[in-house]
Amino acid sequence: MRDVSIVGMGTTEFGVLDAGVKDLGVRAVSRALRSCEVDREDVDALYLGNFVAGILEGQETIAPLVADSVGLTGIPTMKTEGACASSGIALRQAYQAVATGVHDVVVVTGVESMTSAETTEFTRALNSAADNQTEGKTGLTFPGFYGLWLDRYMHEHGTTREEVAAIPVKNRKNGAQNPRARFRDPVTVADVTESRLVADPLRLYDCCPAADGGAAIVLTARDRAREFTDTPIDVLASAHASGRSGAYRYDDLTTLDATVTAAEDAYAQADIAPTDLDLVELHDCFSAAEIGDSEDLGLFEKGQGARAAAEGVTAVDGDVPINPSGGLLSKGHPVGATGIGQVYEACLQLFGEHENQVDGAELALTHNLGGSGAVCTVTVLGRGA
Repeated sequence: MRDVSIVGMGTTEFGVLDAGVKDLGVRAVSRALRSCEVDREDVDALYLGNFVAGILEGQETIAPLVADSVGLTGIPTMKTEGACASSGIALRQAYQAVATGVHDVVVVTGVESMTSAETTEFTRALNSAADNQTEGKTGLTFPGFYGLWLDRYMHEHGTTREEVAAIPVKNRKNGAQNPRARFRDPVTVADVTESRLVADPLRLYDCCPAADGGAAIVLTARDRAREFTDTPIDVLASAHASGRSGAYRYDDLTTLDATVTAAEDAYAQADIAPTDLDLVELHDCFSAAEIGDSEDLGLFEKGQGARAAAEGVTAVDGDVPINPSGGLLSKGHPVGATGIGQVYEACLQLFGEHENQVDGAELALTHNLGGSGAVCTVTVLGRGA
């Protein structure tokens, strides 16, 4: 297996962009190619993560359409789908292709366009990520799933509503400095706890917004990285695991097995412990998700994730910075673009160029979760050797 590096990256803003998936993919890939010295003739393949373009736009075959539009006609292309983890899976597939020598230079992109759809329409589309033969028949939505999760968690661990609210407060503060974020207004604990009830005990500011967006990176073998950039970022681990198909399958609803399995694999690949990480960009689709993800990733003991946020441990200048980008709660959640968007934010940190820079950042983890914990990818990144 060869070591793999990121040598280029590009993104759009995440928000209301009035553009379809093809246009957003073209913007992201074009910017990634321009960011490095990769000629189009050097690109061997393109992997694209997307979830709901077929449902919302009636548009499939996105990967070759984007490739052709940016001058990459003729290369193999592939679309990957794993709900919110769609582009995390694209990264995993591209990583394996480069690591095994199948390809030398690969473009990976994630893209989604959602805001032009009516709320009922994209809610129906998002719910296709659940098991419609089981959870679907009960009427359980994803806010409902994480509402159940948080209710059980607060009951078991005595966590207060104010401690949970510290997570959107932190992430909205971080998002206020991020020009790529959809929401850039800070909120208070009172704003969160007094906002509209969505799925008890989750309230409006506990929930990420829909968004449009695209992000892309360029991968190559580490021994070729300096041909394309002086500042490569190494992919030290790329893990992908599946979990239970619904809430009723979990012995412990507050532990999502896919994250635990993917994280253990990623730490083993990178030969690191969670305490070695300088920052984490994790899948905070709801405030409850950030609590659970941080514990399932091994960053905190069970029952301590929300308290860590309330005590400032997960702030940009804390001991365990989580979502310095503002996360999904601020950036928004263009589902298929989220995984590569997280990698983009982590790379900026490793370059030392992020708007919410973590001092001395050298080792970062990204975590991308889909469905009711059905699929997860975890990536570990480090400064290029």
